[in-house]
Amino acid sequence: MVMTEKEYQPINCDDYDNLELACQHHLVLEIKLRGGEKLEAKACDLQLKKKVEYLIVEADGEQRELRLDNIAYFSHPTLGKIEISLAD
Repeated sequence: MVMTEKEYQPINCDDYDNLELACQHHLVLEIKLRGGEKLEAKACDLQLKKKVEYLIVEADGEQRELRLDNIAYFSHPTLGKIEISLAD
């Protein structure tokens, strides 16, 4: 991952709230990472590890941890397209 070595940048609270909603309903999201990778994955949980926040997703039968500051956007028909903004 591109941003793993950089200091974690928290995301906007509204964007975080939308990810929480996606996890509560186990929505399948279209996700684009800042490095260009795109994936379709089920939102499972949000976790905080060593002051870094992660979205836990399930894609192709495997769990992945995505740093929140590495997500460019995610979309779902119910939520629309949410572009992730980094907090000030």
